[in-house]
Amino acid sequence: MFWIGRMGVRRNPLDCEKDIFVLYSSLKLPDTRSSWFNESMNLQDCKEACMKNCSCMAYSNLDIQHRGSGCLLWFGELTDIREYSDNGQDLYIRMAASESALLPSHQKKKRVMGLAISFGSVFLILVLLTICVLQCKKKKMELPEGDNCEDQKEDLELPLFDLSTIATATNYFSTDNKLGEGGFGPVYKGVLRGGQEIAVKMLSRTSGQGLHEFKNEVLYVSKLQHRNLVKLLGCCIQEENLLIYEFMPKRSLDSFLFDPMQREQLDWSVRFHIITGIARGLLYLHQDSRLRIIHRDIKASNVLLDYEMNPKISDFGLAKSFTGNETQANTNRVVGTYGYMSPEYALDGIFSMKSDVFSYGALVLETASGKRNRGFQHPDHHHNLLGHAWILFTEGRSMQLLDKVVKNSCSTSEALRSIHIGLLCVQRCPNDRPSMSAVVMMLGSDIELPHPKEPGFFSERNLLQENTSQNEITMTVLSAR
Repeated sequence: MFWIGRMGVRRNPLDCEKDIFVLYSSLKLPDTRSSWFNESMNLQDCKEACMKNCSCMAYSNLDIQHRGSGCLLWFGELTDIREYSDNGQDLYIRMAASESALLPSHQKKKRVMGLAISFGSVFLILVLLTICVLQCKKKKMELPEGDNCEDQKEDLELPLFDLSTIATATNYFSTDNKLGEGGFGPVYKGVLRGGQEIAVKMLSRTSGQGLHEFKNEVLYVSKLQHRNLVKLLGCCIQEENLLIYEFMPKRSLDSFLFDPMQREQLDWSVRFHIITGIARGLLYLHQDSRLRIIHRDIKASNVLLDYEMNPKISDFGLAKSFTGNETQANTNRVVGTYGYMSPEYALDGIFSMKSDVFSYGALVLETASGKRNRGFQHPDHHHNLLGHAWILFTEGRSMQLLDKVVKNSCSTSEALRSIHIGLLCVQRCPNDRPSMSAVVMMLGSDIELPHPKEPGFFSERNLLQENTSQNEITMTVLSAR
């Protein structure tokens, strides 16, 4: 848009019936406070809707990541626009026909930037950068390898929600709407104006996770699309840092699996469906997504369930991406949950896709048995759940591991196969563990399975020094040696 000075006054007044829309590329989209969206409209419908409304100043695709469907309209002044050399978005801006004719095409994008931006708006990237700098100075935190405060300048590629919209949807973050508390902070249920149910994760100021994990989740989950991954709808950084997800009505797997009453809803067919669904989600992260993602915190509380008990992996705050031919990395800041961490990661800070495989194996054995690995006790030995499953397997008594709730309704071959695969995944040596592609194949076929070797961390005597948060979801922070 072309303005005189910085007061937002146009050189030429608009004429609603004659105005045109000019495409500007590589932009950060304007602030969405005075916007409207429709997820079902295509770009042409979006243009027609904006042309019919004289107050509509610009339009763009709502589906920013895939540049495909959805409509986003802006009304009134356009603020908080920035120009990027790459990875920016397309924005169609209303202009007077006379202005378009006067300006050379190569100047249009340059003129719109700097003259359309309002000094009164605080744009997203500066907020993230400022918070990061303050936290770095205040806490002198050691960020993970490859990270620094300058990294906060990356474009988030995600729709932004106003705090007022989310506050209204959650009844102003009422305790009646609170779904629970995690390592990230409290989670609230909300209902948007159109009736869509959402789950809102709020970054707590006392959380063990911070801005880095918040940014991590936004950057990774916004780029991932799979039926076994929870869908991130958007975020909000006005006063509070919020992540807006699709609502998962059955909440997390652990709320069923380890509850004496709720676990009865998990018959064997549902449990096997969950086991295979998690495997497919991890396979997508490790191999099939456009990023190669190591989740680093696979556990029962990070698996959410929808109305049909379909599992969806959530909480990517601790995730790491690999590029090129990378297969493993080392860190001095080991983060995760005791009982699911692999030995090489917990003790030496080495993580890889096989670290996630170990966590998955522990989760498979928990799902089959209905018991937690962490804190498991047995009168005949000191081993944890992994060690108990190993003893039963070597003695040919694996069916005794199964939850009593499912023993009479399960497929014996499926149950024995699942336990066998779980033990293959928790072997001490990473190279002995199967890949997730092999796990998916083994779960869906009758091929002969190799004999598993001794699990890692199968004894409760292998305790690690840990810092435990006040909630049930345990974050462990260890120093690698």
